[in-house]
Amino acid sequence: MSSAVNGNANGTAGASASTTKVSRFDPAFTDKVIEATGPNANPRLAQVMPSLTRHLHDFCRENEITVDEYMAGVNMINEAGRMSDEKRNEGQLLTDILGMESLVDEITYKLADEAGDAPTATSILGPFWRKDAPRRKMGDTIVSGIENGDNTLMHGRILDYNTGQPIPNAELDIWHTAPNGLYEQQDPNQIDFNLRGRFTTGPDGEYHFYCLRPTSYPIPSDGPAGRLLTLLDRHPMRPAHIHFIISAEGYKPVVTQVFDRRDKHIENDSVFAVKDSLVVDFLPKEGDPKAQFDLHYDFKLASYEVAKRQGVRGATEVAP
Repeated sequence: MSSAVNGNANGTAGASASTTKVSRFDPAFTDKVIEATGPNANPRLAQVMPSLTRHLHDFCRENEITVDEYMAGVNMINEAGRMSDEKRNEGQLLTDILGMESLVDEITYKLADEAGDAPTATSILGPFWRKDAPRRKMGDTIVSGIENGDNTLMHGRILDYNTGQPIPNAELDIWHTAPNGLYEQQDPNQIDFNLRGRFTTGPDGEYHFYCLRPTSYPIPSDGPAGRLLTLLDRHPMRPAHIHFIISAEGYKPVVTQVFDRRDKHIENDSVFAVKDSLVVDFLPKEGDPKAQFDLHYDFKLASYEVAKRQGVRGATEVAP
């Protein structure tokens, strides 16, 4: 490839494919940046950074990004960082509305599926997970101080994806919004860690707890992610969903959500996270004074040993 073309044959195939346009800007600059990487660099970074660098540099050249535009982007990222804490991850929300987390989630799940190791479908973590939610007894409710919600009994089993056997001592970490569309850390009228909880299965792998039938809600508009949506003339709504992290010793954790089939935003999620197998039906429930709706869902986990044998990248046991 000519040196007058952005990029050279040292990059990945995907990166080279994006660098075929002759530029009036310094054609050697990108190579200099890539070649600055030392011989002892992290192997994965040494693999992906040339491609990332080429794509970023090509984007700037093709769109003739000015210093003012560049600094506006940097300031947006910095603002997202300043807003982020253990209760809210604005930087993650910014990538969510660009579809990045849903895309890498799809890639990760597809790799597992191609290896014959596809458990319950994953979905994005989102920006409002909180560490160390309270541990609750099986059968407890995660709802406190809310009288106007549709109470739901959710139940099912945690199963080994390969054997179908129940998984004892599996943990379900659960969180969702209140009927006003706010997570508890956004709402001064909710108690700390409301609508959150962690439950542990017994020998039968079964779980059951009380929650609310969730509601759709808008992405917060008080930060750079919300402003970007407005600038793009996009709606901010997420369909009604409940978040989960399912984990057990010896198994890969599953970070996922389940979505209410009847929500009007189910086909138009602002962060593109809905998958067909995660769409559920909340059925009317009778004879239970604690719940008006019933929701059954089984979660399936894949073991680390199976993933390692099949060569799934990232099959290293870590805490969720």
